[in-house]
Amino acid sequence: MIGFDNNKYLEIQSQEIKKRISQYGNKLYLEFGGKLFDDNHASRVLPGFNPDSKLKMLLQLKDEAEIILVISALDIEKNKVRGDLGITYDEDVLRLKEEFENVGLFVSCVVITHYNGQSSVVNYKKKLQRLGIKVYFHYTIEGYPNNVALIDSEEGFGKNDYIKTSRPLVIVTAPGPGSGKMAVCLSQLYHENKRGNKAGYAKFETFPVWNLSLKHMVNVAYEAATADLNDVNMIDPYHLQAYGIAATNYNRDIEVFPVLNTIFESIYGQSPYKSPTDMGVNMLGFCISDEETCCEAAKEEIIRRYYDALCRLAKNGDNENEVNKISLILQQAKLTTEYRKTTVAAKQRKDQTNVHCSAIELKDGTIITAKTSSLLGPSAALIINATKYLAGIDHDVKLIPEEMIVPIQNTKVSLLHGKNPRLHTDEVLVAISMLSNQDINCKKALEQLPNLAGCQVHSTAMLSEIDRKIFKKLGVGLTCDPVKKG
Repeated sequence: MIGFDNNKYLEIQSQEIKKRISQYGNKLYLEFGGKLFDDNHASRVLPGFNPDSKLKMLLQLKDEAEIILVISALDIEKNKVRGDLGITYDEDVLRLKEEFENVGLFVSCVVITHYNGQSSVVNYKKKLQRLGIKVYFHYTIEGYPNNVALIDSEEGFGKNDYIKTSRPLVIVTAPGPGSGKMAVCLSQLYHENKRGNKAGYAKFETFPVWNLSLKHMVNVAYEAATADLNDVNMIDPYHLQAYGIAATNYNRDIEVFPVLNTIFESIYGQSPYKSPTDMGVNMLGFCISDEETCCEAAKEEIIRRYYDALCRLAKNGDNENEVNKISLILQQAKLTTEYRKTTVAAKQRKDQTNVHCSAIELKDGTIITAKTSSLLGPSAALIINATKYLAGIDHDVKLIPEEMIVPIQNTKVSLLHGKNPRLHTDEVLVAISMLSNQDINCKKALEQLPNLAGCQVHSTAMLSEIDRKIFKKLGVGLTCDPVKKG
């Protein structure tokens, strides 16, 4: 079901951005929070939202705009991974640059924030420079964001490299949250003022949605999504005081607002903004067309984030605080994992069979399950069962004959020295594809793969990277119990 009017969003959001740009005729630094494209979180909690909506808006302004990519030295040091793509932030900077340039946007440079002499960061800078990319350093400022006197000085923002820009609209974005995008914008305002240049600042942060309530499920889902950053949604006290309206914002913007006010006052004599919410240009909340659909999707997302955190804890054991925070969010939202129908179905099937199982909820609400067998893993079996159901093929019909599966298993174990003889999802799909020219049932099953997009899957054990990637490519929402396969 659709819960979000994407066409309306494109129209009124682009109008709001143009309106804000017109307020600063010379230079506007526009901080883009969240994902500029591939905004999969937004598309999950707001069914109907196009993951590339923000990019489409920017393309209308591409001749006036340049992009600054920001990455934190801390994320480079710890090889932080972008969860939805499975690549590190430093790799994603290069991916983003290429993607932006492929659609005609100008990427002027990369800024590395929180720099403190880290050797890995120096090496990364050299790598970028070898690729012909301009690189700037912004340093850690002691007491940020509360030590306003230090921040607004030559030893604070003044120590940072001045980024040379050439276009009226400067978009500041990053692979993920916590990179220091706002600080980059504020630092540039400081340097522009020192050079006698007037410049403005605005913020395009998709979440939390300012005109949805603090405990609206869409905003709660955002808090679960950023649990690893210790972000907290809050009522904006400055907005409440100035306008008597309760607006939802989050702790980092509220904390940094006095800094922004001080910098604006030094530039203009007074601040153009009365609250952190005033800084934003987000029109997302005006485009929800079905509240119930979005709330249900947000609940699924909270549970998905919980399982994702549990699995990372099982693998690495270093995110216990994140797990505890999302667990608390679940309690406050009066949710349990049993709210997710596929979780209940997969576990019930496991109790019946004593092997690991999986379950999928199709768009019509039908639940399909599958179990581990000697031939197939539960994910591969689930795709077969689901596509057969959608194609109207009897469950007892074998799409892949056993005599074809056994040689593949022999190759995997005997020749490639694998430990698991069961076919993965990719191997099953290749086999069905090969048979589809001669077998009408295989052809019909393959044709149903696009209908799995948006469906929900749960597995009673953590999946291999291969299976996870296949489900991602199919557009399936996946959760797993934090259990390693035996």
